[in-house]
Amino acid sequence: MILVPITYKGGVFRHDEILDLIEDMGGYIIQKHMIAQEVVLQALIPKEDIEILKTVSRPLAGEVKPAPLVGTEIAVVSMSLEIHHLPHASCDVAEYLRTAGAKTNMIGLARGFGKRIGLLSDEERDIINEHDLAIYLFGNFETCIKEKMPTFRRGIQVPIVVCGGPTKETLMKIIDPPVAGYIGGLGRFMHRTKEPHELARLDEIVEEVSRVIDQKRTGIAKDPLSVTPARLMDIILENVPAIHEVTSPIPVVVQMDGTRVKLPYDPYAAEIREIEIEAGIRIADVCDIRPSRMRDYILLKVKPFSETGMLV
Repeated sequence: MILVPITYKGGVFRHDEILDLIEDMGGYIIQKHMIAQEVVLQALIPKEDIEILKTVSRPLAGEVKPAPLVGTEIAVVSMSLEIHHLPHASCDVAEYLRTAGAKTNMIGLARGFGKRIGLLSDEERDIINEHDLAIYLFGNFETCIKEKMPTFRRGIQVPIVVCGGPTKETLMKIIDPPVAGYIGGLGRFMHRTKEPHELARLDEIVEEVSRVIDQKRTGIAKDPLSVTPARLMDIILENVPAIHEVTSPIPVVVQMDGTRVKLPYDPYAAEIREIEIEAGIRIADVCDIRPSRMRDYILLKVKPFSETGMLV
């Protein structure tokens, strides 16, 4: 069964019917937003059942759209926390990716500014590697990007998409070896992205990131995960009562190859390890469980089938 990411938008009235339908299909609700009288659902549903969902949602004035980035966690990396790097470009990119379903985290580097002093600390590198993909937001100068890029890619194991002021063709020439994706014409600026040509650049970022994510999904499919991360999320929500006391809007973040549980590691990791997925199969049997470098959360990375010999 192939699960595809979608976003459902509709009224609050009778939206519980949509929730029940998605669960009956064998799908998963990744995130639910209640905004005044509107509900927004980000979900994974079986590909062959999309038309059924559209048919049922039509009388409820609901809308079903593809959301290629649902079930991903993306790091948006700004070169610094200073005014000339934040907030506009970084905030706009992060927010726009969320409209496509991604969970984004903004990372402002402590020593990222300046081509001669730009550095990436071990902690920053580890946090970036906990994500599915990293977007680097550079400035407008070719020489600066060319000299800083080798430092900022060292030790990074996730795909990198580079955004900068130079054109895409120029970025492809000055960054060697190549990275996973490029977006040109989006460098440093001091205003919100409101003009049509600026919004078009944000659309390009979504398209480029979606392309890279699809390539990663294809690679994962060649050696399937032992358990679907979305199913792992449901199991944790059902078996760990403390997760419902977390005030974060997304207490369990679904990634492409695991989940981030927003509970402290020491008190809860042992409990999560022993949760049974099926009779005789614990989470510890199919996942690597380790402390996250982000606020001491719990990071679960699902092992592929080749390591466990089981699909659950």
